[in-house]
Amino acid sequence: MPKITSYRDLIVWQKAMDLAALAYRITDTFPRSEQFGLVQQMRDATVSVPSNIAEGTRHRTPGYISRVEIALGEHAELETEMLLSDRIGYVRANDIAAFNALSTQVGELAHGLLRSLEARMNVTGNAADRLRRKSQRQNPTP
Repeated sequence: MPKITSYRDLIVWQKAMDLAALAYRITDTFPRSEQFGLVQQMRDATVSVPSNIAEGTRHRTPGYISRVEIALGEHAELETEMLLSDRIGYVRANDIAAFNALSTQVGELAHGLLRSLEARMNVTGNAADRLRRKSQRQNPTP
């Protein structure tokens, strides 16, 4: 497994970027009347997914977890808006199929990253608790 040295090495970030590019291509075909409605909402949400994942890498674990949770929320918003767009006939069948497949991958990868970060948080939290208890036993306060 290659070493991760940047958010750009994360597959979830790479796939989220692919999803954002796909969402932009799909929304290019929407009616002009949606330019400041669904198009803007979807583009804001889709940009937020990889952006929050990237930003999270610059924080300590609790902040990283928070950013991944935000990315997951934006991802759910984007999916909902794309499903609505499909229901009202703005999305071609092949585009919604491609979107659903890629969006599912992004969601699964982001949830996996979240679980990994939460596990790391629990391990480091438990280790810090053990060290604190050991220190207290060795240096009791009067």
